[in-house]
Amino acid sequence: MSKRINYIISELEDQYLMDDDSLRPWIIGFSGGKDSTALLQLVWYAVKRIPAELRNRKIYVVCNDTLVENPIITDYVFGVLKMIQQAAVEQGLPIEVQKTIPRLEDTFWVNIIGRGYPVPNNAFRWCTDKMKIKPTSRFILDQVAENGEAIILIGTRSAESVTRAKSIKKHEIRGKRLTKHPHQYNTFVYSPIKDLMLEEVWYIINTMTSPWGADNSKLFRIYTDASADDYECPTMVTDKSHSSCGQSRFGCWTCTVVKEDKSMSALVDKGYPWLKPLLDLRASMVEERNISENRMPNRRNGQYAVTDDGHNQGNYTPEYRAKLLSQVLKTQREIQIEKPHLELITNQELVAIQVIWHRDLCFEFQVSEIYNRVYNKELDMKKNDEKIQKEISLLRSVCEDQTSDFDLIQELLIMQKNKALLNRKRGLKDDMERVIEKYLKTEAENVH
Repeated sequence: MSKRINYIISELEDQYLMDDDSLRPWIIGFSGGKDSTALLQLVWYAVKRIPAELRNRKIYVVCNDTLVENPIITDYVFGVLKMIQQAAVEQGLPIEVQKTIPRLEDTFWVNIIGRGYPVPNNAFRWCTDKMKIKPTSRFILDQVAENGEAIILIGTRSAESVTRAKSIKKHEIRGKRLTKHPHQYNTFVYSPIKDLMLEEVWYIINTMTSPWGADNSKLFRIYTDASADDYECPTMVTDKSHSSCGQSRFGCWTCTVVKEDKSMSALVDKGYPWLKPLLDLRASMVEERNISENRMPNRRNGQYAVTDDGHNQGNYTPEYRAKLLSQVLKTQREIQIEKPHLELITNQELVAIQVIWHRDLCFEFQVSEIYNRVYNKELDMKKNDEKIQKEISLLRSVCEDQTSDFDLIQELLIMQKNKALLNRKRGLKDDMERVIEKYLKTEAENVH
């Protein structure tokens, strides 16, 4: 076993020194799980063997935080990342930690509660692209733009599953370590541990000293408590061919794609009862996803979405979005009794949700009122609310009795504000033209 591991370390050392003129950076996807931990340890050992004057290639340890990760894993991983960064500096290694997160407009709650997207399932798995692929892809594109090319090191193993084995085989080129990334321009993929068995991964973690000083027994204990002995989510998702977790996995606690979150359930049973409100909220989101009363008859693009038997399949209604926000905040408050620092939904997301509700002409619900009701205190959104209400009153007075004109102008104004806040100016012109066309069509129908 140790011979095979030493061979991988030697191969990594050789690959690091290869093509020295190009200095293509290495990007290591790090989830904090067993495979990515084993991979990073082997890379660390390899680089330590190289003389300091030849350590010219930058190595980025990239960890993507979807903002809805399992809290136990998040606390552990963030602690490890601090140790990695500190140890790299102390040991003079060209290793740098980078965290990526979704843009505000792409977060789980902004899409679910703000836009009314139904929670993901196998038929509509929008979350992987918005929350995992895009953040990592942006970082990779930045590196390619700066350096011309980049190499991604991934901790996937053929022994994990038949699907993984087929995927690795499909893209590998016989006799070559690097394969072209199927979607990222000028990017290559390197899978140093693809031939390792599960026992060898645990051998690296349990018997080889962590070079950054972490206590790997904590990782082993987390896996034991969660009964997740097959594999965790991919260390870094850069395209849709990477599966978004398995039946027993560490990933987003909000994941509604899998039938049951076995790892979270096991953690609750083995000493983490404060996680139960998260399980309950997830179960509620699954149960209420396809209730017709919770859904609109149209999707956000205006497409009619009603089944032959009259079942609504559009986005969530404003009423249900408001109800779900209240549920999330109540769950957050309950969790914070045990973990005061834990935040399920950020203040930025709350502001973005309110902006989108206004953009959707949903004025009967206010984020600040729901927050204040749950927490029994004042959220500082009143000034914005008052300003918006003044604008609405002024607009109504100008439009006088022309309700349709008021609705059109109001929708265009709020759309522009929404795009500005969420940094999504792209597509604003098309959106406005679509709204105006809808208005003209309605007016023509009223005339006839």
